[in-house]
Amino acid sequence: MTDPLDPQLMLEITRRAKVQLRKRLRGLRSSHPRPALARRSALIVKQLQELPEVQGARGVALFHPIVERGEVDLTELDQWLRGAGVRVYYPFMRPNAKGGYQTGFGLTSALSELNEQGRGFLEPPADAVVAVPGDIDVVVVPALAADGRAHRLGYGSGFYDATLMDVAPPARTAIVVFDFQLLAEIPSEQHDVACDVVVTDERILRPS
Repeated sequence: MTDPLDPQLMLEITRRAKVQLRKRLRGLRSSHPRPALARRSALIVKQLQELPEVQGARGVALFHPIVERGEVDLTELDQWLRGAGVRVYYPFMRPNAKGGYQTGFGLTSALSELNEQGRGFLEPPADAVVAVPGDIDVVVVPALAADGRAHRLGYGSGFYDATLMDVAPPARTAIVVFDFQLLAEIPSEQHDVACDVVVTDERILRPS
């Protein structure tokens, strides 16, 4: 009879697998020309516009793409939502008195309000109104990869794992990835937060 693997060993194996996957998937995404990714991003935006959760939303949280990472560009969705009178939020990290960070989603009145604050991505201004549960109906979540269970592989910072719990539920969560970023299964740990739907440039996947 084979003895079960020690839980700590299983955790270490999972973390090693994530490290290797991140390295491989960064290379895979960077191998695609930016014009090709822009075309795929436009298709993802179209899919999101047709998503029932987005069509009925009063508040949506997006993210601004980190261009050098080749992330999905949601700029057109931002403009479309604002044109429909939807409140648009963006993620932020603010230093706190304990030496760490407060994370959340800040309300914006225009995309031009976002700026670099030394943390590698564009954030809303420091005085932006912070979303509380019920303000946001849909959170659009970036990822390096996703699977059919709506699990995602992020960059390893744990930002969304920690922050999504502040607004979801009741908010619904939608992972956006290019179709070539879909995997059969993402290695997951106890703290990993599964999302509600995966949207790519070719399909929409909902966990059964």
